[in-house]
Amino acid sequence: MSNKKPYNPERPDKDNREWTRADIGKARPASEVMPGLTGAKGTDELLRRGRGRPPNEHRKVNQTLRIDPDVLEAYRQQGKGWQTHINEVLRQNMPKHDK
Repeated sequence: MSNKKPYNPERPDKDNREWTRADIGKARPASEVMPGLTGAKGTDELLRRGRGRPPNEHRKVNQTLRIDPDVLEAYRQQGKGWQTHINEVLRQNMPKHDK
């Protein structure tokens, strides 16, 4: 059994009442309200960052690779980071091309 109370969005909250159209009309951007804490420029950077994770300059490629089940299981048994470990082993054994 769980001691958690069921989520009930219809339950009124006296500390955080539902906004009316008038409340929304009077609302100000956070950058106007918070400049004393972080500065106007800092606030804009905090609140206007892009969506999702920042892009990595060394992006990985999603590739299907067929591996024997026993080999795959041996790497998975190593726990967290097993895919990174496979990548390191492949990098160490990459064929060298002389041009």
